[in-house]
Amino acid sequence: MTAVELPGVAPTPHPPGEDLVLDVRDLRMRYGTVDVLHGVDFTARRGEVLALLGPNGAGKTTTIEILEGFRMRSAGEVRVLGVDPGRGDERWRARMGVVLQSWRDHGKWRVRDLLAHLGAFYAPYATDRISRPWPVDELLDTVGLTPHAAKRVHQLSGGQRRRLDVAVGIVGRPELLFLDEPTVGFDPAARREFHELVHRLADLDETTILLTTHDLDEAEKLADRILILAGGRIIADGSSDELARRVAGDAEIRWTRDGERFVHAAADATGFVRDLLRQHGDSVQELEVRRASLEDAYMALVYEEESGVRAGTAAASVWRQGSER
Repeated sequence: MTAVELPGVAPTPHPPGEDLVLDVRDLRMRYGTVDVLHGVDFTARRGEVLALLGPNGAGKTTTIEILEGFRMRSAGEVRVLGVDPGRGDERWRARMGVVLQSWRDHGKWRVRDLLAHLGAFYAPYATDRISRPWPVDELLDTVGLTPHAAKRVHQLSGGQRRRLDVAVGIVGRPELLFLDEPTVGFDPAARREFHELVHRLADLDETTILLTTHDLDEAEKLADRILILAGGRIIADGSSDELARRVAGDAEIRWTRDGERFVHAAADATGFVRDLLRQHGDSVQELEVRRASLEDAYMALVYEEESGVRAGTAAASVWRQGSER
């Protein structure tokens, strides 16, 4: 199955240019006799935030490890920051940052000392455009760890430790940042601050970010584009709104009038509501317009891939069932 072609959206090309950070074409991976990736294909530009979604076992971790240069691919063309990751040297690696889902080393180090120590490894790789590393005090303030700079790592709370994970990942001012479940353990306030940091990195520092998460709400808030990986292939590529429209073009309008409940599906929800209010005015109550969400689109498209039933039938049914929740 090929990637979803969204209405009015041309398939993503592979254009040349200095701002092309990720260029993945027909990426394949086989373990023994088992094919895990069957032709993964996507690009990412400078300053773009991508969310890679997919069910467990879809090949997300394998894809990321290949891009990071930690695993050799079986076939396909891959360029990361213009370099084949299978041949990347230390200078190339210094241009990337990785925030793992969890790690527990360096427990006896003090926070400030650890960041200064790790940052020193990036100093030889500074350029005219990007100074490396990130000044420690500025970095501590950016991730909200200034009050805890003198603490030992093992004294930090779970949320504080996750902030440190992020600081370690960006201490070298990466041009490309990989985030694996980045806000696990964050409270709502810390999550919001982290989202602001991601937007700052992308918008001001032009950092390209590829994140993997099971939190679809987070993906919807952070990502410019959503990639859905299932069955070893990218089955959908687009913004959350584009993917939602692909699954269900019609909006669902619900309202109450004279104690009776009504439900109607319409492609032009705004026009329908305008006509409804013109005809019935103040007698219309509890008016609600609902479109498919990213979660609806994700569930429907993955179901389509796994079942072989096209999104226009079973997938739409999944969305409508979801609307009854």
